[in-house]
Amino acid sequence: MSLAISVLADRPELAGAMWDMPSSWPEFMRHDPIGGLFYNNVESRFADFVLVAQDDAGEVVAVAYSIPFVRGGDALPVHGWDFVIRNGVLANVRGATPDALSAVEISVRPDRQGAGLSRQVLDAMRANAARHGFAELVAPVRPNGKADPHEPMTSYAARVRPDGLPVDPWLRVHVRAGGRIEGVAPRSMVVPGTLEEWREWTGLPFDRSGPVHVPGALAPVHCDLEHGVATYVEPNVWVVHRTGR
Repeated sequence: MSLAISVLADRPELAGAMWDMPSSWPEFMRHDPIGGLFYNNVESRFADFVLVAQDDAGEVVAVAYSIPFVRGGDALPVHGWDFVIRNGVLANVRGATPDALSAVEISVRPDRQGAGLSRQVLDAMRANAARHGFAELVAPVRPNGKADPHEPMTSYAARVRPDGLPVDPWLRVHVRAGGRIEGVAPRSMVVPGTLEEWREWTGLPFDRSGPVHVPGALAPVHCDLEHGVATYVEPNVWVVHRTGR
């Protein structure tokens, strides 16, 4: 499928369709408190770093979000997704000059998944990074093929098929596109909530202290019945793409 991919800053009229596009993210993932710092500022501060993909009928079928931030060194942060958002928003507010660009999300409409759209959008995101002068695009990748929440992300990220490519489909897209796996961000995203909130987000009882296996989670959610809260700490995998800049 051929896509028409636009920068949101050039096509602000696409914002409504962009926000309305369905996604396959688990509900609890929408409640990382750091995420709102980015998404609530997308149109006003980061529209140059948002790509909107339309099919031949003009429907929005994929969106890619990225954010410039101040990396300030060679090491990628252990608190990946949350860090780049917090750092990028503060840099923008303070007028600091960013020296790196991170992917935040690539989302393909559920009924269009499996058709190679994610690779097209990833390539466009890398090209947009180059246009803005960034030599690299970094990405705290969420390997959503990870089925066992108890398997360490370090071992899962290292698993490969006989052809040498990652077993995880999303990591495989990145590696095929030229990305290199740099390591794991062990606390990339943190989603805290009351037990009532977690019950609403997941439909699970959360009636016993300890680890809870939540469908769609890459690690167990830790339930604390005595204090009435549960917390999810998600590991991601750092992938680095050269942009050709």
